[in-house]
Amino acid sequence: MPGFITDPDDVPPYLLAGGRSSRMGANKAFALLGGERLLTRIAARIGQQQRMPVALNADADWPDTAGLPLVPDIIPGKLGPLAGVLAAMHDALVKHPHASHIATVPIDSPFFPSNLVALLAQAIVSRDEMAIASSLGRDHPVFGLWPVSIADDLETWILRDDKRRVRDFLARHTVRTVDFAMIQTPIGPLDPFFNINTPDDLIAAETWLAALEQPQ
Repeated sequence: MPGFITDPDDVPPYLLAGGRSSRMGANKAFALLGGERLLTRIAARIGQQQRMPVALNADADWPDTAGLPLVPDIIPGKLGPLAGVLAAMHDALVKHPHASHIATVPIDSPFFPSNLVALLAQAIVSRDEMAIASSLGRDHPVFGLWPVSIADDLETWILRDDKRRVRDFLARHTVRTVDFAMIQTPIGPLDPFFNINTPDDLIAAETWLAALEQPQ
């Protein structure tokens, strides 16, 4: 049964690409997986779930947005993923004033569920609630639906909390957690929120992608 969000298609999606990619040694968004850039692959994956246009949260001098609208952080200093969430909220308040929530996904997780937004939306039962994904007992808050009504609180928290731990901010609000099952593949179960942080992770992702493309 649907919760407060009766139509998940009304949730504008944002890609979070404001990280430093320090462990990769180069911008992860432009790394190739299956011959396709992660930016392009992930934008297409979330775009298939939503009719709202996909936007990109990244630095103002981002070299190639692949045609996506660019939404830079409104607070300078690369202050973490929640700074990207805040920028997305402000963008949605202007461009999608009817939307109660935004959806966020990171730029480095290519296998997230094709029904991610729909299942997160089902879990929300009021305007001010958020929903985040989990798997294997671990929360993945960057895969989330965020109420734009908490934008002011988020901005205040980012400016005042020096540690900026995501879990500390979540503790201030009602959060619905949705658990997602492993993806079964011929080489074993795959965490749908597998993320690519290093060159070795990218090699592993190629192996998982090949397994997913095998006939079942």
